[in-house]
Order: sequence, then structure tokens, then C-alpha cells
Amino acid sequence: MPRFKLSYILILLILFVTVSCSKKEAEIQNIKKKSQELEMSIAYKEALDKLEINDTYNAAQKFLEAELLFPQSSWAPQSALMASYSYYIQNYYSEAVSNLNRFLKTYPKNENVVYAHYLIGICYYEMIEDEKRDINPILKSKEKFELIINNYPNTDFALDSKFKLDLINDILASKEMYLARHYQKRNKWIAAINRYNNIVENYNETIFIEEALHRLVEINYQLGLIEESEKFAKVLGYNYQSGEWYKKSYKVFNKEYKEKDTGKIKKNKKGVIEKFRKLFD
Repeated sequence: MPRFKLSYILILLILFVTVSCSKKEAEIQNIKKKSQELEMSIAYKEALDKLEINDTYNAAQKFLEAELLFPQSSWAPQSALMASYSYYIQNYYSEAVSNLNRFLKTYPKNENVVYAHYLIGICYYEMIEDEKRDINPILKSKEKFELIINNYPNTDFALDSKFKLDLINDILASKEMYLARHYQKRNKWIAAINRYNNIVENYNETIFIEEALHRLVEINYQLGLIEESEKFAKVLGYNYQSGEWYKKSYKVFNKEYKEKDTGKIKKNKKGVIEKFRKLFD
């Protein structure tokens, strides 16, 4: 047999073996992929079943298992979110937050990123106790809700975040009020004034604005700062003339004042300082 024919046959044989190996390897990879998908779907289904019967901790573990089985699948980020949700509903807020932060780093372009931010905010919100305790969860939940409102304004999450922010601001204002009263009782006038001013400037749409204005009238008058006292009294009178705190402030300047029934209170819904800043000039 001529040498060139033998070489030709050998080349064909090598090509045949190479193509066969490539096909076999592709088939093995395909089988492996389908096997992983099947395992993942089974794990995900088991997780859903456990969630259905309120076995939430094991549900979270199964969702995480499903994610690890096939991390390239579109179901992987969904599994991570479901694990976080499972932690959340059993009040394991720290675990939920940790897993959600991992989700944001691992799947930064996922369509459900806004939900992850929202659930982190809710976890911190649920960790809030009262104005006398740790303020960290309050601030972190506020940060997340503000992020959602600013970056995802047209979502349902933004709508609920605005509602949650109102409640958070009430809590923060109540903390300021608690500290301000504490300082005032101990005659620490500067510290008290600073706290009341913070309410006036940053929480003027909360229920504490009237008392904060009155206390500033009261303290400034007591310190002999009559003009300052009058400025706060004007703001209080302009917005809450029929309110109980205005009546108390009026008594500061008019000791013989007797209360009269002036009808229902009409509160200005807009920020006091924004609209009446000129009264402080």
C-alpha cells in the first residue's frame, strides 16, 4: 500500500476517534446537566413541600441545596430568595439578611433585586423594639426603604416603603423626644434644645412636632431668650392654634389666660419648617 494512502487512512482514523470522543463527552455533559436539573427540581419541590407544612427551617436548607446543585440555572437565584423568605417567616432575621446580602452580591442583575432590598428592610423593621433600645435596626431599615423609594419608585415595594418610613420617622422622633424630656428634667438646657430642634427640623410631619415647638417656647422663655421663644410660638400658633400645646405656650406669655373652646384642630399637613422658614429669620 502506498505510503500516502496509509497516511490518509491514519488521518481519517484520528479524526473519527476525535469526533467520536467529542460527541461522547458532549453527551456525558448533557446527561450530567439533565441529572443536575432533575436533582435541583426535586430539591426545590421538597423545599416547597416543607414550606407548605411550615417546616420553614428545613425548607430554607432545601432551597439552598437546590441553588448549590445547579448554580448556573435560572432557578438558582429564585432558590436563594426562597431560602431567605423561609428564614424570615420563622423570625431568623439575621440569617435572612445574611443570605439576602449574598444574593445581591451573587446575582446583582437579577430582576428580583428590589425584592431582596425590600426584604432586608422588612427584616430590620421587624427587629425594631422601641425608642429606648438599639437604634441600629431602625437606621438600617430606613436606609433600605429610602433606597427603594429613590431607585425603584414605580414599584409596589416603594409604596409600602413610604408607609414604613412614616412609622420609622415616628419612632425616631419619639426617641428624640424621650431624650429631650430627659435632658429638660435635669436642666440640661442645651442638650434638650438640640433634641427638640432636631424634631422640628427633621421630623416635622410626626405627631411630636407640636410638643417640640412648645418645649422650645418654654425653655427659651425660661432662659430669658424671649425673641427665640416668640419665634417658636409664632410657628406653633400659625399651624396649631387650636391645639393643646399652643394653649400651653400661650400661657407662658399670658399667665392669666383661660382656655376657650375654639373648635376642631386644623393641622397643616406640609412640613412646618419648609413652609414657614421665614418666621425663623
